[in-house]
Amino acid sequence: MHLACLDLEGVLIPEVWIAVAEATGIDGLRRTTRDEPDYDTLMRYRLDLLDSHGLTLTEIQRVIGTLDPMPGAVEMVGWLREHFQLVILSDTFYEFGMPFMAKLGYPTLLCHKLEIADDRIVDYTLRMPDQKREAVRRFHELNYKVIATGDSYNDTNMLSEADAGILFRPPANVIAEFPQFPVATDYDQLRAEFSAAAAKLED
Repeated sequence: MHLACLDLEGVLIPEVWIAVAEATGIDGLRRTTRDEPDYDTLMRYRLDLLDSHGLTLTEIQRVIGTLDPMPGAVEMVGWLREHFQLVILSDTFYEFGMPFMAKLGYPTLLCHKLEIADDRIVDYTLRMPDQKREAVRRFHELNYKVIATGDSYNDTNMLSEADAGILFRPPANVIAEFPQFPVATDYDQLRAEFSAAAAKLED
């Protein structure tokens, strides 16, 4: 059975940082991996903003608690689990992502971890550099075929490493820079792309 590796934010759930920006009025937190390809640069920028505004982890998690998976995402996860082995590969953090796993039926989530002191986010720890691509490489070493889906710059290494990569609702700049990947704009199209990719891998 093939592996389906999905990004989380922008594919199954809303962008957490954008939701926090809207709830707090800190417009700078709207910047995401769709805008900044360098993840460390983006996270340092975010940490500086959190520190300057005194925003706590509790306040961020309160916002996260109000969010639900995107319409159709729960059904998409169910369909993928029927037809593939499903792993969520995300550059989010367990402190942000786990509340969504309950709402999605507890798929496997591989992501990063925050460093917390006195309810403040002071740093973050990557699972490993370029963990999405490295995870796909390890799955290949186990002789799995991998079909991957993401929406942003930080997903393109994973998509390139996979046996088949699919962009889901990406911004125009990502489509323009990575024309080699098919684009799905809704979950019906995404199911069709997964089915087509799986059929090709069987040939």
